[in-house]
Amino acid sequence: MPDDVGDDQLVIIRIEGMHCHKCEQAIQKALLQKPGVHEVEVDFNSGQASVLYDHNQVDVKALTEAVTEAGYHVSGFIQRHADPASPDLKPSN
Repeated sequence: MPDDVGDDQLVIIRIEGMHCHKCEQAIQKALLQKPGVHEVEVDFNSGQASVLYDHNQVDVKALTEAVTEAGYHVSGFIQRHADPASPDLKPSN
């Protein structure tokens, strides 16, 4: 991961259609292939992927399209600045 992630964004993507750890791996691989994605955690039990990314290199639309292209359905997302002290949650859907 790059040293300077202070301007990174965090998006929590809600995903339908995951059934196992292989699903997690497929989604993680698809997201990590996008330039500017620094970290991805996927959990099929909760049906979510957490993505830390550089908003100057990739946007949420490209991230959700990567999930769709991997064969899964995005049912919504919550976006915020990566700073845990930042209260600016931006829910969508």
